[in-house]
Amino acid sequence: HHVTQNFQNHLDRIEADGEATVLLSDRPFTITREFVQDISAAELGPSIASLKKALLILHAPLDDQVGIDNAAEIFKGAKHPKSFITLDGADHLLNRAEDAEYAAEVIAAWSARYLDLQRSAAPIGAPEGVVRVSEADPEGFKQDVLAGPRHHTLADEPITYGGTDSGFTPYQFLSAGLGACTSMTIRMYARRKNWPLKHVFVDVTHDKIHATDSGNSNSASAKIDTFTRRITLEGALTGDQRQRLLEIADKCPVHNTLKGQIRVETTLTPE
Repeated sequence: HHVTQNFQNHLDRIEADGEATVLLSDRPFTITREFVQDISAAELGPSIASLKKALLILHAPLDDQVGIDNAAEIFKGAKHPKSFITLDGADHLLNRAEDAEYAAEVIAAWSARYLDLQRSAAPIGAPEGVVRVSEADPEGFKQDVLAGPRHHTLADEPITYGGTDSGFTPYQFLSAGLGACTSMTIRMYARRKNWPLKHVFVDVTHDKIHATDSGNSNSASAKIDTFTRRITLEGALTGDQRQRLLEIADKCPVHNTLKGQIRVETTLTPE
């Protein structure tokens, strides 16, 4: 009854013609006679009560298609474990990207407690040694980043730049590579020397500064990319040991790559 209320004026035509196109949340849907018959005969109460599964209900208070009473009835009829999440500010179809992202993150975090999730297989054509960046949202900037068959992360832009802020920005990935390589290089050297380095972390910031400020150009308008590292070393290290580890930081491979000449070769795959 609740569902058919949304297209009450079309029921006679659906019965006569077998189907009709109706608008729900301003989107067209084809409703068939069989669908109406199925939902008319459905008794969800007993099914909900005997699910014997964890249940997650998400509802938007501003939803003009499904009222809160409907969600509350489902929640009340279900057995534990059950959870109810409010999608504040969202509409029925989650048309705003930020609402869809929030719902997806909640579902992923909640379901991980109940599902034995297996790592997904690597995409065909992304072998070990290849980093593949694949567009995940043509309307925004989010990218799937896969490194060989095992590792996956996201790249994105901040909301203020039209993204959804669901992953590192490209320059944050560069900064992360420099910071990770720096920390690993320091740890490797301290381990080899048996020095009492308990912990190391590296803060990296990126900016573009006038080249004249760094002494690399006489042009007032020229700018260069500048990565600033702030290294924190914890442990009972001597002054000489700390100074040596600072020198070692400059020998990390990513540091040397960024300081050296870089060539990027680009080709198109055949159609």
